[in-house]
This record gives sequence, C-alpha cells and structure tokens, in this order.
Amino acid sequence: MSAVTGTDTPGQHVDELVIVPHTHWDREWYLPFQQFRLQLIGLLDEVLERMENDPRQRFTLDGQAVAVDDYLEVRPEQRERLTALVKAGRLAVGPWQILLDEFLCSGENIVRNLELGLRRSQEMGGSLPVGYLPDMFGHCAQMPQILRGAGLEHACVWRGVPAAVDSHAFAWTAPDGTAIRTEYLAAGGYGSAAGLFDADDPVQIAERARAVAAKLRPWRRDGSPMLAMYGSDHTSPAADLADLLERHNDRHAGAGGVRLRLATMAEYFAAQPTDVAGLRPVHGELRSHARANILPGVFSVRAPLKQAMARAERAVERYAEPLAALWFDGSAQRFLDMAWHRLIEVSCHDSVTGCGCDETAQQVAARIAEAEQLGLAVRDMVGKQLAAHVPHDAYLLLNPTPAARTDLVELDVAGEGPVHLVAADGTVFPAQPTATAPRLLADDTVPAARLPIVLARVHGSELYGQEITAWRVEPEERLLHFTVARKSELPFDIAEVKAALAEAGGDGGDWRVVVEAEPRQRIAALVPAPALGHTAVRPVAGPAPGPAHPVRTVDGVLDNGLLSVEFAEDGTFAVRTADGVELTGVGRVVDGGDLGDTYNYAPPAHDVLVDRPAGVTVRRVAEGPLTGAYEIERRYAWPVAGDFAADGRTTATEPTTVTTRVELRADEPFVRLAVSFDNRSDDHRVRLHVPLPRRADASYGEGQFAVVERGPTAEGGFGEEPVPTFPASAFVAAGGAAVLLEHATEYELVEEGRELALTLLRPTGQMSRNRHVWRDEPAGGEFATPQAQCRGLRTVTFGLLPYPGEWHETGVHTAAESFRHPFAALHGTAPAATPLPEAAEGLSVSGEGVVLSSVRQRGGELEVRLVAQTPRPATARLALPGLRAAVRCDLLGRALEQGEPLTVHGGSTEVRLRPWEIATFRLGR
Repeated sequence: MSAVTGTDTPGQHVDELVIVPHTHWDREWYLPFQQFRLQLIGLLDEVLERMENDPRQRFTLDGQAVAVDDYLEVRPEQRERLTALVKAGRLAVGPWQILLDEFLCSGENIVRNLELGLRRSQEMGGSLPVGYLPDMFGHCAQMPQILRGAGLEHACVWRGVPAAVDSHAFAWTAPDGTAIRTEYLAAGGYGSAAGLFDADDPVQIAERARAVAAKLRPWRRDGSPMLAMYGSDHTSPAADLADLLERHNDRHAGAGGVRLRLATMAEYFAAQPTDVAGLRPVHGELRSHARANILPGVFSVRAPLKQAMARAERAVERYAEPLAALWFDGSAQRFLDMAWHRLIEVSCHDSVTGCGCDETAQQVAARIAEAEQLGLAVRDMVGKQLAAHVPHDAYLLLNPTPAARTDLVELDVAGEGPVHLVAADGTVFPAQPTATAPRLLADDTVPAARLPIVLARVHGSELYGQEITAWRVEPEERLLHFTVARKSELPFDIAEVKAALAEAGGDGGDWRVVVEAEPRQRIAALVPAPALGHTAVRPVAGPAPGPAHPVRTVDGVLDNGLLSVEFAEDGTFAVRTADGVELTGVGRVVDGGDLGDTYNYAPPAHDVLVDRPAGVTVRRVAEGPLTGAYEIERRYAWPVAGDFAADGRTTATEPTTVTTRVELRADEPFVRLAVSFDNRSDDHRVRLHVPLPRRADASYGEGQFAVVERGPTAEGGFGEEPVPTFPASAFVAAGGAAVLLEHATEYELVEEGRELALTLLRPTGQMSRNRHVWRDEPAGGEFATPQAQCRGLRTVTFGLLPYPGEWHETGVHTAAESFRHPFAALHGTAPAATPLPEAAEGLSVSGEGVVLSSVRQRGGELEVRLVAQTPRPATARLALPGLRAAVRCDLLGRALEQGEPLTVHGGSTEVRLRPWEIATFRLGR
C-alpha cells in the first residue's frame, strides 16, 4: 500500500491512522455474565442508534459473535437494525463465537468455536474475515493451520509475540508449515489509540494523534497507513466521533500532521496483502513475555474447573458425538448442539481460566457440568438403544477409542466366589473380585398395625432401589421376608403379600420384616472391544485363565512383567521397565508459598518449602492378578496461609495427609497414580515431582493438535517474570518419561532438566494484586476470591510411561488414549434368555502418531477429523463397515476442489498426512 500524501504540501509524507472503533468485551470477568450483559445492552443500544443516524460511523464488535447473541436475546426487536449494519459492512462481527483461551480447551473445541462463530456471523450478514485474537494469554502452535483451514487469510494478535518481531506483520507458521499473514497489535495492543478522543479540544486530539503515530511508525517501514485500535475493555466510542475526526482532518492533516480514517477491522484488512513473502517467520506457539503479559498462572488456578472442563469435553467429543454418529438411529443433534454451545461459551479467556470473581467461576462450573451431563445423556441414549439387545444379567461395553483394545472394566455382578466373563462367541475373560455388596438391607421388628406402612415402601416390584425376586410369610416365626436383586423377572403383586399376611393373622402382635439382597460383588475384568464399537459380556461363576502379564504384589513390590514399582521409606517409589529404563524417587510432593493472584504465581521472599513427610504408611489395597495397587499415606504440616506482612508463610500449620494410590494393571505399560488430599491451607502451591531417567534439555507438551517442544526457560523482556511453566493437555514427555494427564495441567522442567514438576493445586485469595513481585502492572482489579483457595478434597490422576529413545517412538499417544478414555459399561435391559449379541466394530483409525479429533454426522455422511501428531509423515488408514466413498474436506467440512483421490477398497481407505497435519474427511456408507 502506498503512503498517503497530504494535499497541503504536494509530495510531503503525511501519516495516516486507520481508526478502528471497537470494544473489547469480556463476557464475564470481575462481574458475572448477567451484570456485564446489562452494560452490553446499554453500549450497543447507543452504538446502533448513532450508526443508524450517521452513515460515517463504524464499529468492530471484538471478533466474537456471542456478544450479538447476548444482545439479541434481550433486544430481539433490534435484529433487522443490527443485521442491516453488518450487511452494509459498517458493523464487523465474528469470526469467533467467543474469544477463547487457546490452551485450556481442546483443539476440537477451537474448531467448533470458529465454525459456530462463522455461521452465526454469516446469518447476521457477514463475518470479519480475520482471525482476531486480541487478548488471549498466548497462542497455540496450530492456530495458523486452523485459521487457514477455515478459509481465513489474516490473523491479528497481541500477547505472546516474541522479541524478534520488529514489524507490524509477520508470517506465523504452524508445525505443519502452514503460514498466515499476522498483524501484531504493537504499541498498546487493542488499545493503541484508546484515549485519542477523550478531549474535545482539536489541538489536544492532534497532539495525541501525533503521539499515537510516533508509537506505531517504527513498526511501519513502508510508511503505509497504521492500524490504530480505538477502544478498550467495555468501552464505547465518542458519540460525535465522526465529527471529531473530520474536524481534525480539516485542520491538522496537512504536512507534518496525521490524517485519521474511520474503518472497521474488515475494511483495514481488505487493503492488506495476503501473502507472507518477505515477512519474518515465527514458528509455533506464541508464549513470549517479551512484549506483553501472558499471565501463565491462569493454568493452575481453580484447578477443579480445569478438571471439569476436560471431563465435559471428553464426554461430548469422544463418547456422545462419535457413538451417536455410528450407532444411534434417532437424532441426538439438538442435545449435542446444546453441549457444544456450553463448551464453547466456557472456553472464554476469562471463564475457564478462573481469573474472575467467585460468582463467575460458579456459573462457569455450572455450564461445564451441563455440557458433561448432556454428553453423558447422549452416550446413555445410544447405550440404551444398544442395551435393549443385551440380557439384563449381562453388560454392554462401549469403546470410545478408534482402535480395538482391551480395557479393565469394573462391574457389579450377581453371585459370590470366583467369576469370569463370557462373550457371545464363547471367549472367556478373567475377572478379579474387588468388593462385595452388603446383603442384609433391613431387619426390623414392627407392630402388626404398622405392616401396611411397611408395605407402602414397595412400589410395583421395587423395594429399596431393587426389584423383588422372592418373598415369603412364615406365620410361626411371624416373619415377612423379601429377597431383592437389581433386576427380576418374577411376576409380583403386593395384594398377594397382603393376603398371605391376613391369612397368617397379621393383625396383631409384632412382626419381623427382613429385606435381603441376592449376593453381589464388584469385579475387575480385562475385556477387548472393537474400535469405536461395542461388545457384550455375561458373568459366569467359576475361575478363568489369568492374563498374559499378571500383576504380582510381593514384598511391597508391584510387577506386571512390563514394569515394576518399588516403594521407599520416604513415600516415593522407583519404576523400572523390562528394557532397563528406571525412574527413582517418583512422587515427591512439594508444598510452597504463593503470594500471587489468579493470574500469576508469586513466591514469598521468605518461603517455606515442605517436601518431607512427618510420617509414611504404605499398604496394599489390591493384590492382582488383573490390577494391583498400594496406597502411600504421607503426613505433613503445611503452613496455614501466606503471611503477606512478612513476605513469607505463617508459623501456624495445618496437618495434611496426602494419599497416593499407585496401580499397575495387567498388560499395561504405564503406572497409574491418584494423588488425594484435603486442602485446608491458603496461598500456596502444591506440586508433584517426577525425576527423569535422563537429563532433558526440552519438554514436549501435548495440546490443541500438536506436541510442542519447549526449553527450560522462557523469553522475558516485559514487566512479567518469564516463568517456564507451561500447559499440557493429554501428556507431557521429557528425558525418557511421559506423564499422562487427565486435564490441562501446568508443568515445569526443574532441577536442571532432571525432574518434571506438575502443579496439583495453586490456591489464592485475590483476583489481581496491584503490587506483585513477578508482574509490574495489575492484571485487573483487587477483588477477593475466597473460593479460589479451593478448600476441600482434591484428587488428581496421572499415568507414568517410561520409555527409551524419543517421545514419538514410545506409543505415548496410544497410552494417553487408553488412560483418558475408559470403556463405558451399561447394564443390559433385555430378558435374561436373550442371547448375547456379537461384538460390532465402528470406525477404525490407525497410523503411527495419528490421533482422532472428531467423528460426527453431517448431511447423512460421517465427518472425521484426524491429526498427525508426529514429526514424521504418517499414513492414516480409516476402516468402516460399509464404507463406499471418502472425500478430503477443509476444516469446515467443505469438499476440497483439489487433492489426492481417496480410493476405497474393502471398507477402508489410506491417506498420507504431513507431519502435524489436521485432516478432515467425509465418509459415505
């Protein structure tokens, strides 16, 4: 673009600022959603009125369509007025549904957010064609590929940009090589011109315009018009903005002055080139502290929110949606849409992050819970339909992973003593008793006059939550006895009981009423199931052959032939593999002080680290052969709270017991850990330490369609301590050990690369602190957040996979799939005489490093999204019973005009994937 030349002095350069009036709208933050919405209604009422009365006005609504949805829910009568402005190109909305936190939701959630935002924006009249990401706390590595896959050619960012960027535009490049032209919001972020029109005095406006231009000019070597963001958090533009701007241009836009031009963000980017030739390349995630705060403490604050988010995403993404697409003959789409709306809403950068007031966190938690409940409801709806063909004394097992595998399932079965499971083809699977259910449910002596009240406890054939399988009246002993079970096929009529009591003289004296359950026990069993398919098993009395690699618990050592675990006196343990990889001192728990806030950790100057327990107890809780486990109980004295006056921790302590369950399962190559404690202390950080088999110079954290390599330090330069704590979603690997994760978890490579430290909990009582030892400027207001102290029981589960060689040669993706996605077990509902149905296979996906992201029904076909999470090219094989056609699509499911033809043979197809490629397919059956 050529420089603007002033008319007062021909040929002399005049700076031009493209003024983009906007608001950055935090949907919920230091106020809960509905209170912020009241402000939004007032703001948009004013903006729409001004824009309708003055065709010069422009406004950009923060890149998220949810603000329009929130507004129109209250002002539905404004729909035509608003959409007319969007269609005219004067009001820019979208492309996102909501401005997310890119590291605290799944990659699939990011795609659905963009998909929904683009659709909603188009319904309103058009979408902002820019990946506008103004206030995220850093950016994930695959965002360039996601944006380009959805047809966007520009990104726009602020936080996380490294110091090497010295121009307003750079070539942001994803791990697969996809590059997108990216505008850097230099010199003030999304508020670079926020105070420009705060005064009516034209001279002051001219001075401020020159100051803004002076800040932005160094980023524009070609003298082209500069993007000046006029707006800030929850603000509206000056009422007479267009008049102020024209008055300024008439008087002060000549030689040596600054010309101002109103535009939407879409209008600004329409004049920008789309190619990246000549731009500085920046690869992967943007997590530098060099130019702005990235507030990394949000990954560890309010940890229960992060756990709940991961559970809800798995319930929807991996259980509900794929199983409904493959096995349900009804429509679950409305339930799935509702679940996705809630997941997308809570991914907001001030929602799932937990860096708002307690009321916001409560509402976020409720929406996350609704999303999970909707996902589980769909899973159960699919399961109910399939379970109708499974006898009620058997179980239906659903495999949510795209590979046939064997999983350990825990089932409640009838009988006592040795038991095994049998499949439809007669295959026998071993089982291990883990607990027995109480049999005597009631033994009461009541006067005969109260027998009608006792009998009123029976509802149809149900009594105490079970069904009556037998009953008897013994007049001589004056006994009424019921036997109950989970399911009964006995015809039962309470009138017969009443008649028997009347015949026995049940109108006087006392009666003994006994309710006894049929014998039941809890068992663990190893059962195989087809890829994204289902199988059925029935319990049968009697022993069965053991597994190939049984778990042994001898002399305090766990061993399954693949791994051994040996416990030390201090409560840590050593893990050794059959091929010689060894970890020693695993499981050390370190509690330290934290005088920070919900945004940033801040260690006290006089910290007290507690890492040695006062007492240790180790006990065996499961002895094999399918699962063996020990519990380590360690007793500590943790300081009660932070001492802010002394910049330390209180001398008063709280006794705290940390219980770690260490479990090995037969044929499983990793150790399962569950760490539990009752948090009764404030202002601290609790971390689990995992020593590594060998020193590591880098860690590899999985999340958002990539596995990102990170060094032991972070780039600094701004007013925030560059802490090398990073987020990972499914796993983090370093130095020969991969830690499998249940939710997005903060980790750090410590002890000069010899250990991984994983944050279990980081309680804090302040949203933001004005004075923070590791951050120069406040991140928000000083609001108390007592619920962010996370009092109460905390349990976190991990898997620990030792490996030789490199992380991508270990099968870590397969292990993470197994760890995070257990089989779902549902009781059959058909009569007991019903034969067991055969196992049935759904969609199978194979390929080294190939990970499934999504399976759903679209337009009568299956849409499948895969990611090659590997540094090497991969071949993905998709197999589906009845598969007849396969087409490669873009990220939004639109068939690509060009690309390799996909040949289908024998119900399967193969496709080559680039390293780190995100690939979407339509499959026809």
